[in-house]
Amino acid sequence: MTWDRLDQELAGTNGTVSVYAGRLDAAPAYTRLPDVTHYAASTMKIAVLAALYRAADTGTLDLDTPVPVKNEFHSARPGAPRFRCKPGNDNDPAVWARVDGHSPLRWLAERMIVKSSNLATNLLLDHVGLPAVATVWALAGARHSHTGRGIEDFAARDAGIDNPVTAADLAALLGTIARGAREPGPLATPATCAAMLDVLLAQEHHEDLAAGLPPGTRVALKNGWVRGIRHAAGVVLPDDAPPYTLVVCTSDHPDGRGITRTDPDTAARRLIAHVSATVWTARHDLRPAAPETDPKR
Repeated sequence: MTWDRLDQELAGTNGTVSVYAGRLDAAPAYTRLPDVTHYAASTMKIAVLAALYRAADTGTLDLDTPVPVKNEFHSARPGAPRFRCKPGNDNDPAVWARVDGHSPLRWLAERMIVKSSNLATNLLLDHVGLPAVATVWALAGARHSHTGRGIEDFAARDAGIDNPVTAADLAALLGTIARGAREPGPLATPATCAAMLDVLLAQEHHEDLAAGLPPGTRVALKNGWVRGIRHAAGVVLPDDAPPYTLVVCTSDHPDGRGITRTDPDTAARRLIAHVSATVWTARHDLRPAAPETDPKR
C-alpha cells in the first residue's frame, strides 16, 4: 500500500517530517505528524499574500499604489530598536535595487512569492499589519500556526515571538485560497483568490515539491528554507485528476533515503520531491484515510 510504504520510508529519516496530502474537497488521504509545529521559514509568505489581497478586496489598499522601498522596520518586540534585513540573506536583488525608490504593492507581492524576497515581505507586512495576517490564519481554520514577526526580526525571535506553522494549517490556508477561486469563501472574492493562485503558480523555485511532478504540471507553490529547515506547500493541478494539496515540512533535515548528510539541504529537497512523486502516482485515488487504522492521524 502506497501510504504504508511511504510511512516506513519517512520513519527511517532523521529529523521531523510532517506531511499533508489530500484533495481540496475531501479529508486528507495521507498525513504524517500534521499538527507538529515547525519554524515557518518563507511559507509564512502565503499568509502575508492572502492578507494583502484580502485588504485590496475590501478596498483598504490599492495593489497598484507605489510605496517607498526602505530597509528599516519596527520590531514586534515592544521597545526593541528598529531592525534591517541583510541583502546576503535574500533571494531577490531586484527588490534591493529599488531601495530608496518606490514600487507597487502588487510587484512586491509577486517578488515575495516567486523569488521569496525577504525585503518585499517585510515591506508588505508594514502595510497590512500582523493583525491582518492573524485574521487570514483564523479564517482558514488554522489551529497552531501564526505570524508573530517579520523576517530577521531577531529581537522578537529572542523574546520568543516567532512564526510557527504546521502541515495541516498550511494545507488549510492553501485549500481556502484554491476553493475560494471557484466559489465565494471566507478570505476574498473568487476573482481575488484566483489572482492569489496566479501569483503562486508563477513560483520560480522548483527544486523540491515541483521536482517530483512531471514537467509542465501546474502547481501553486510556496517553499521555504533556512539552515535545518526545508518546507514546501502547494496545490497541484493535474490535467487528468482533481486538484490536491500537498505540504511537506522538514526540520533538522532528514538524511533522505540513504543520501549523504554532508549536504542536508539537497537531501531534504530530494526527500520532498520523493514524497511529491509518491502522491502524484496516487492522484487518481486520494481517498480519505481511515482514522482508526492510522495512529498518526
